[in-house]
Amino acid sequence: MEEGNGEVETMTDDREIRQTLAAALVKAATEDDRIVVLDADLMSCHATKCFKEAFPDRFINVGIAEQNMIGVAAGLATMGKIPVAYSFAPFATRRCYDQIFISVAYSGLNVKIIGSEPGVAAEANGGTHMPFEDMAIMRAIPHMVCFEPTDATMMEKAVPKILAYDGAVYVRMFRKKAEKVYDDSLQFELGKAYRLVEGKDVTLVASGIMVARALEAAKTLADSHGVSARVVNACTWKPLDRDELVSAAKETGAIVTCENHNVFGGLGSAVAELVSAHCPVPIEMVGVKDEFGQVGKNAYLSEVYGITAADIVSAALRAVERKR
Repeated sequence: MEEGNGEVETMTDDREIRQTLAAALVKAATEDDRIVVLDADLMSCHATKCFKEAFPDRFINVGIAEQNMIGVAAGLATMGKIPVAYSFAPFATRRCYDQIFISVAYSGLNVKIIGSEPGVAAEANGGTHMPFEDMAIMRAIPHMVCFEPTDATMMEKAVPKILAYDGAVYVRMFRKKAEKVYDDSLQFELGKAYRLVEGKDVTLVASGIMVARALEAAKTLADSHGVSARVVNACTWKPLDRDELVSAAKETGAIVTCENHNVFGGLGSAVAELVSAHCPVPIEMVGVKDEFGQVGKNAYLSEVYGITAADIVSAALRAVERKR
């Protein structure tokens, strides 16, 4: 992948993101004995068994007790460790929100929190396990960094940066195989948005599984509608890349945000907050519209909640029309 040059071809990555994360944590822990992994009885789901085998004295299975997990992580951080607390996204965030807010963030501690299977990725686990609000509540915490990897390569590149960052980080992570967008040339930085495709009529700002859909939508817009769509991957939701997004607003004059998350408090809200303050332009939001989750396959749920590539195309055409 060459950033910003023409079309970006995607294909399903051979590696699962969870396996890539686990391997990257093992590699990092080999070089830094401060790294400790805490798991809420989900080793098989999160592929963290390899970390337990490599570092049994630095792996803590707290059981299905996520609030306690955050408390233990905070305690470890006060002793100079770098704890990585890991569970399904709804339980890593909303179930233990007060512990995160007070014990970690308010206390200024260096804890990394991983929440897996965000949004429609939860599929058969249904509404109770389907977080459309995790980034909204986490980005409301002062100084919390909020990041969503796009594919296995980005996850692999991000781990050293996340561990090196001195402060609280939340990662919402699709667990399994994702569409491959990046190759090993990626130079990852927290807080950076990545321009994947140039365009002059509208900017598609996407994150996570929506990046591949935005790329598909950009091709359809060009081929079928004569619309030149820029594609920007805003993988760090907080802090947003102000320079890249304000430039997009100024240069294309319209924005469509694309997220596997509630538009209330999510990426659409974050981008609107930023752009309205610096360069107000028409903004359309492709995301979940104030709904709870439900059981279903990713493709079906994406249709139900209106977060397909076709939905992005429709939103982009509306945004371009609003410019006129």
